[in-house]
Amino acid sequence: MTERREVYETLDLALRVGEVLLSSGAGAADVTAAMLAVTEACGVRHVIADVTFVELSLRHQPSSREPAADQVRRVTQRPIDYGHLTQVDETVNRLVAGDVTRSEARDQVARILSTGHRRRRGAVTIAWGVMGTGVALTLGSSPVVCLLAFLTACAIDGTQLLLPLHRIPSFYQHAAGGFLATLIAVIASTSVLDVNPSRVVTTGIVMLLAGVGIMGATQDALTGFPVTASARLIDAVLNTAGIIAGVGAGLTVGDMLGVGLTTFTPGAAGLAEDGVTLFGAALAAAAFAFASYAPLRSLVAVAMVAALGQGTLLAVDSSGAGRTWGSAVAAVTVGAVCYLVAGRFRVPPLVVVVPAIVPLLPGLDIYRGLALLAEGKDGVLELASALAIALALAAGVILGQYLARPLKSEARRLETRLAGPRMVGPFRGRGASDT
Repeated sequence: MTERREVYETLDLALRVGEVLLSSGAGAADVTAAMLAVTEACGVRHVIADVTFVELSLRHQPSSREPAADQVRRVTQRPIDYGHLTQVDETVNRLVAGDVTRSEARDQVARILSTGHRRRRGAVTIAWGVMGTGVALTLGSSPVVCLLAFLTACAIDGTQLLLPLHRIPSFYQHAAGGFLATLIAVIASTSVLDVNPSRVVTTGIVMLLAGVGIMGATQDALTGFPVTASARLIDAVLNTAGIIAGVGAGLTVGDMLGVGLTTFTPGAAGLAEDGVTLFGAALAAAAFAFASYAPLRSLVAVAMVAALGQGTLLAVDSSGAGRTWGSAVAAVTVGAVCYLVAGRFRVPPLVVVVPAIVPLLPGLDIYRGLALLAEGKDGVLELASALAIALALAAGVILGQYLARPLKSEARRLETRLAGPRMVGPFRGRGASDT
């Protein structure tokens, strides 16, 4: 009976770890490998793990003559929390290394998940505003537009706090955010201020896109988890459709009020100094990481990698290769560098890589396509370009980590073949198995 209880306690610990990883955007392969690493470290072998978008399950049957022990955990969608992710990842690594026991690890994980953050919620809202300012800077915006971008991002964060309390589906949350961003641009356009509303709306789009899990869906598809990839892709498509619907509704309202947002050059970014653009990318990425409760020690790495990615995009785009190829090359660079430097800042690569690609998200292309459609022109090509850029970013980041893996020979030797280059989770521990 005691042995059976220990098995259930081990499976429960592994499921709790998997829940934190999956809800924070980790790929199914990484989640699977991390849960199996936990069970192996606790001495429970021959465990079968199953990961879907909303459910985790573990099954242990030591022999055909004994009943199986099954545990299932429902995963609820929560805001990204890189603080809890990093702490749980550290606990798992210590468990695999033998520094803590199963009971100590369970207590630590329970304490991590039950305690709040020292970071005040007001500071998080301000960080979202700073992120909006950074995105506006990458577009070459004026100080007035940067201020409007700050206010827009803070207002959108307010909707993302209020609507979930009333159990409003995510589609409508994103639609509300897109509509609010466009409505602020409409109001600004009626004033005497010299404002390009396309940049205000683009800021809102990028902020909303940052929470869409297109990278997790792509990673799952590439690592052999088609069911989870399909579910994540559908969720990402629905949320993106919500953004498009909200912005489209805002453009319609503006047209009804006689405020023609589409009279501006759709998506015009202006000529910004490269230094300002790089600073804006670094600021936006670091602010997003701060708003997602990433450890303060990781913000420097996030800012540096984001600036590097933005610089790579500018260099490739200026050569005439096009924005899609520029985004792909920038993503490969970001993925490779994150894989190499994240360990020095004692955070999983996922904590660095996701914020670092935020400034590269195709918010401008989405606005351009919607503005053209609102004018009665063909904007489908622009929306298709936005999709291509999003996929290029996701696939490029993962490719970059594969390319960087040979540079870390020791890590390559220890990693599990199941997860490939890890974005989160422990390296292979003692006696770990790929099954």
